[in-house]
Amino acid sequence: MYIEQVRKETNAFWLYIIGTVILGIIILIGNLPFAFALISEVGLDSSQLSMAEQMQVLPSNMTLFLLLLPFTLAFGAILLIVKTLHNLSLREFITSRPKVDWKRICFGFASVVITLVLMLALSYFMNPESLKWNFNPGPFVLLVLISVLMVPLQTSAEELFFRGYLMQGLGRIFSKRIFPFVITSALFGLLHFANPEVDKLGDIILITYMATGFFLGAVSLIDEGLELALGFHAGNNLFLSLFLTSDWTVFQTDSLFLDVSEPNVLMYIIGPLVIYSILFMVYAKKYKWKNYVARLIGSPTVEASS
Repeated sequence: MYIEQVRKETNAFWLYIIGTVILGIIILIGNLPFAFALISEVGLDSSQLSMAEQMQVLPSNMTLFLLLLPFTLAFGAILLIVKTLHNLSLREFITSRPKVDWKRICFGFASVVITLVLMLALSYFMNPESLKWNFNPGPFVLLVLISVLMVPLQTSAEELFFRGYLMQGLGRIFSKRIFPFVITSALFGLLHFANPEVDKLGDIILITYMATGFFLGAVSLIDEGLELALGFHAGNNLFLSLFLTSDWTVFQTDSLFLDVSEPNVLMYIIGPLVIYSILFMVYAKKYKWKNYVARLIGSPTVEASS
């Protein structure tokens, strides 16, 4: 099974702690260029700026590049740590299947992009005044290059750490899956507490972030691999980077559309919950998921789905 297959590893759990500390240091180093760039523009007072204000100091493409840089470094570091510190193959780290299922990754990607594009079209049809056409050829071409190259590395770094490294590591000390599932999902949600969306919508928006963590955690555990979560996360963030942004979200880019409406916090909670419910049912039907309870909270011995 996806979590249980690393239990054959002879290395002690404390190596996961060392690996996590190393990753934390690398992310801290990766954040320094953005911090120095802010200081060069507004001085030491940059530390007094809110996250949303920091997003507006530099040109949007430069800001995006610098925000994604730490995750790009973390992506390579995670793969290196898994191979050298834990002596695990990348296949064991990502999936319980004989090989990584790229079709699953593509399906996870396509499913969320199609869903979000349809919702964007519906939103425009119902309230066209809420969206502003924001296409600017020069900056948009650069945005596409940065996004296509770096956003998948950012989302993959998060998935490989939370649903991969941390979940498998906790699976070595807990016999029941419920503990790695709940801990990693909750930590994923809390990690986004510093996002500017929290300043705009209030702490209640953490419900959405927590729901995202539990959705991706459930998908990874029931499907016995990270492929669907990897594809979903990349598709979701690429959509937010390239298609739709606003002046109060963490992605403030030269996207095709700009949301100029006053946000409704209830919709930002209900909307994602509806999407997650629909896609969960789609994945369950397509991949014939079974034994939900055992895969989520137990210690299953059933074979992974094909």
